[in-house]
Amino acid sequence: MTLWQEFLVAVCLVFILEGLLPFLIPDQWRHWVMSLAQANTRTIRMTGLFSMLLGVGLLYLIH
Repeated sequence: MTLWQEFLVAVCLVFILEGLLPFLIPDQWRHWVMSLAQANTRTIRMTGLFSMLLGVGLLYLIH
């Protein structure tokens, strides 16, 4: 598998994971999105940073 194929597989997995919550619990997901829209910029940035660090950490553990 080439690097580009692996990258596209990763992007597809992101789409699948991003779609799980709206599909399974749409009302709760809507509430979370509305809450996030009202959050301040620092909270959103810290949430994004935590998410990225968690992803990097998990990748490190499985590889």
